Amino acid sequence: MRKVRYGGAISLDGYIAGPNGESDWIVTDPEIDFAAMLRQFDTLLVGRKTFAAMAAGGQGTVPGIETYVFSTTLRSEDCPGVTIVRERAGEFVRALRERPGKDIALFGGAGLFRTLLDAGQVDTVEVSLIPVLLGAGVSLMPPPYGAVRLRLTKQKVLATTGTLSLEYEIVRDKRDSAARRRSRSNG
Repeated sequence: MRKVRYGGAISLDGYIAGPNGESDWIVTDPEIDFAAMLRQFDTLLVGRKTFAAMAAGGQGTVPGIETYVFSTTLRSEDCPGVTIVRERAGEFVRALRERPGKDIALFGGAGLFRTLLDAGQVDTVEVSLIPVLLGAGVSLMPPPYGAVRLRLTKQKVLATTGTLSLEYEIVRDKRDSAARRRSRSNG
């Protein structure tokens, strides 16, 4: 089965975007080989807000990678080169994982990440920890939320920028899933 790998940048205080969705604080480290990274995937999953930010920056699609945007408001005719998904994200991704292919990249967006995590459809969390404190913004995991156990599988210090590249495997445990569901329903 294909893996779903969540990835993105995060500030030291846990934000994936500034208070108004800003990403200008994210530094690009010369040690990161983005072409090699992209060759690991043939599918990209993004939420509506992340897609809007990508499109505004001129990068709504990635050549050779099938892009699925999860949205109930976007229209297919307004988004050439991507597939708009309106159905339940967890069920859609579960079926997508059964198809042959490379790993699936889940990029940006806390909402879609959280939805797929709750559905048991995320295998790894791969973040670049940027040495900046934002003080406010879009949290990687907005509260309320129950604990999610992670196992560190890889780390690398990128000396030029001070960025930490961290890769974690999600530890599957029925008790963890039940606790997350309870936490969300009590919030």
